[in-house]
Amino acid sequence: MENALWEFLLEKEYKKIKLKLTKTNHFEVKATINGVKGLFILDTGASNSCVGFNAIALFNLKAKASDIKAAGAGATDMLTQTASKNTIKIGTWKKTNVTLVLFDLTHVNTALTMHNAKPVNGIIGADILKKGNAIIDYNKKYLYLKTL
Repeated sequence: MENALWEFLLEKEYKKIKLKLTKTNHFEVKATINGVKGLFILDTGASNSCVGFNAIALFNLKAKASDIKAAGAGATDMLTQTASKNTIKIGTWKKTNVTLVLFDLTHVNTALTMHNAKPVNGIIGADILKKGNAIIDYNKKYLYLKTL
């Protein structure tokens, strides 16, 4: 019975990705954007996946101005940019033509480091989770994604 979920999802062609629970009680996941590895928080409450302004060059993002204001984690009305036509890979799951929101993640990383957690390059949000028909096994700390 222990492996029943994974076996069922494997039959349905899901990819299994290990999650790490941080000291701040967030799930951390490693992902690759445009061929470059990074560290991200998994956030089901974030509508969009985001990358910090300081990682634009790292991930080879082509930033464009945006009228969207970001809010979350105690900050509001934050200026944003967007970057389209990106490839994201999480474990062996891969999605192309992904648009990312870019904004200042300083407040997020300050909160993480104050609790002895590692700073992150960005946030994997509901947009990616929906595209991957995500299932999260909170108990076993796994994310399951399917290419639709």
